[in-house]
Amino acid sequence: MITRRRVLGASLAGAAAALWPQRARAIGPGSKFRIGQLALGAPPPRPGGLSDLLWELDKRTSIEVEREAPLVTPTAPTLHETPFLYLAGDRDFAVPSPAGVEALRRFLTFGGFLLIDSAEGTTDGAFDKSVRALCAALYPAPATNLEIVPSDHVVYKSFYLLERPLGRLAISPVMEGITRSGRLTVAYVQNDLGGAWTKDNFGNYDFPCEPGGDRQRELAYRMGINLAMYALCLDYKTDQVHVPFIMRRRRWRPDDGAQTPPASAPPASTPSVPPASTPPRP
Repeated sequence: MITRRRVLGASLAGAAAALWPQRARAIGPGSKFRIGQLALGAPPPRPGGLSDLLWELDKRTSIEVEREAPLVTPTAPTLHETPFLYLAGDRDFAVPSPAGVEALRRFLTFGGFLLIDSAEGTTDGAFDKSVRALCAALYPAPATNLEIVPSDHVVYKSFYLLERPLGRLAISPVMEGITRSGRLTVAYVQNDLGGAWTKDNFGNYDFPCEPGGDRQRELAYRMGINLAMYALCLDYKTDQVHVPFIMRRRRWRPDDGAQTPPASAPPASTPSVPPASTPPRP
C-alpha cells in the first residue's frame, strides 16, 4: 500500500542518488576511449604496456577508458573505432599496401592520431628506417614529413607540464611528428614508452628505466597521458584563458620531477615562496 511516508522516502533516496558524485558517461560502453595496436607484420614488443597505461589514464583523469587494446590492421573495418593508434616495434616492418596506406591517411585526415614508439634502443636502427618509409608513403614529397616537435608544443602541457619524451630509455631528447592543418597527427618517440609502462602478472615492472629509475618511469606515464589528452582535446590548453594558470604552475611548480632538467644541465633557480602571513587575532 502506497503511503505518504513511502513516497517521501523514495523521493529522498532518489535525490541522494542524484547528488552522489558519478563519472560522466555519454552513450554507454561505446563512448569509452580506446587505443588500438596497429599491426604491420611483427608482433608488438610490449603487448601489455598499453593496458597498464590505460589503467593509469583511468585513475588519474576523468576519461572513461577501455582497458583492452585490440590489434588492428590498416584495412580493418573497425579501424575508426579506435581513434588513437599505437605502433611499437624493435625491428623492421613492411610498408602497407597502397590500399592500407590510403586507409591510414584517411584515418589521420579525419581526426585519428598515431603514436609510434621505438623499442629498439637506438635512434637509427631498422625500425627507425621503416618508420620513415611509412611516413614518406603517408605524406609523399613535397608534403612536410617528420619534424621535431617544439618544446613549447601543447602536447607537453595537455595534462602535465613536461619538457621531453622520456621512456624506458632517454636516448633521444626530442619527439618527432607530422602536423597537418595545425594538428599533430603522428607522434614518434624513440625512448621506448611501452617498456616503461609494462608490468608482469604480479604487478612488477618488466624493465628498469635508465638512467633515471622510478622518476623517469613516472615521466613516461605522464607523457603517455599527455598524448592521450592531446588526441582528445587538441589545442585546448593553448587558449588564452589557460595561460595565467600554466605560467603560475611553471613558476611555482612543486619538486615533482616533471620539470627537472637533465643531470648534465645546471639546476634551474626557483624563487622561494614567502610563508603566508596570519592576521593578528583580536
